[in-house]
Parts: sequence; structure tokens; C-alpha cells
Amino acid sequence: MQAKILVTDDDPQIREVLRIALERAGYATVAASDGRAALASAATARPDLIVLDIGLPEMDGLEVCRRLRASSQVPILFLTARDDEIDRILGLELGADDYVTKPFSPREVVARIRAILKRAGHGPVEPRLMRHGVIELDPAAYDCRVAGDALKLTATEHALLSRLIRRPEEVVTRRQLADALYGANSAVSDRTVDSHFRNLRRKLSDAGCADPFETLHGIGIRMGPCAKG
Repeated sequence: MQAKILVTDDDPQIREVLRIALERAGYATVAASDGRAALASAATARPDLIVLDIGLPEMDGLEVCRRLRASSQVPILFLTARDDEIDRILGLELGADDYVTKPFSPREVVARIRAILKRAGHGPVEPRLMRHGVIELDPAAYDCRVAGDALKLTATEHALLSRLIRRPEEVVTRRQLADALYGANSAVSDRTVDSHFRNLRRKLSDAGCADPFETLHGIGIRMGPCAKG
């Protein structure tokens, strides 16, 4: 099925460049020029992914992301022209899946979108159910449960947990996690991986999974006991 992408930017030239690049790559597109229009389009068009500029009129992209995450786990890719890393990290903390800094290559944006959608289930996934402690993860159904209760995860959080739970005793470095999420030799920083990891740890802990991960300082990360908290 053709994935639908909502492109939100107040610059009509950027919207058009991304529309052409995405449609050439086989995606359907819809567009919005401000934050409030993005929320409305997300509700009516039900896109598979949202490209969201941070510096939007009416309502900035961070607030749009915050409101979307109150009821939806639709994948979000931020566009930002800002040099301040705080904005990008805050976006990831709010639940965005990735970001691209302006000026950007349309080819890079398409590649990032393809990777996010693959993590979200628009591509090959492992069919088997994986269990560790009180966690059950079903990649085929894109489903996570803790002690039998459903837990909402973003596409990136789901892929991160899948990579770790597949071999729970294996110690994985940040670089290995970044390669698993974004592809080998990706330019994604450790800070980006750390943001997703913190969000995932918090969600699992809040859901009643005690000690979901074990950090071996200077070495890497592996699954913890994941006992009922």
C-alpha cells in the first residue's frame, strides 16, 4: 500500500521540492503551511508519516508534536533551520523519530523517511513474538505489552526495543544501535540515540517493568531483568 506523507512547512518552495521528491519515490503527499493546519490535516488525512518544520507560524512544530503525541504515535520527522541543538533534542524528547537540518538534500529526506517507515512496519519485519521478563514484543503486529497491558511506542522506540530484546544478553554500543535504527555509517549522533533510549526506559518503567536495561559504563547497553515492578 502506498504510504501517505504530510509535509508541513511555511515555505511553499520547500513544500513543492519535497512533494516532487516524495512522489517520485512512490509516496502520496498532502501539505500544510502552518501548525494548526498540520493538526487538522493529521486528523483528516491520517498520514503514515509527518514531515514537520519546527519554525512554523500559528503553532510551532514542537507544540504540534506535543499535541499529536497526546493521542497518536504517527512517525514524525522534524525539519529545522536552527543551529541550537536544544531544539532538536527537545523534539526527540517529545517523541519525534528523527530530524534533518536545513539546508537539506531532498534525497536525504526521502532516505530518512524510508528508514522511519521501515521501522514503523512499512517493510520486512520479524513475524515471531519476542518475550523478555514482563515484556512481550510482536514486530509483525507492531505491538508491545508489559505484564499484559498494551504500551504505546513510537516507531523508533519499537525498533530500539526490538534490537535489544532479540538478543537480551548481548551488550550493544550506541554506534551499533544507531546503525540498526538508521543504517550503517549513519551520521546520527549519540545524543539522538540517548534521547530515544531515555524515552523508552521511562515508558517501560512507568508501565511496571523494573530495571528494563542495564548500562555497562564505557561498554554499552543490554536488557535488564524486566521483572514486574
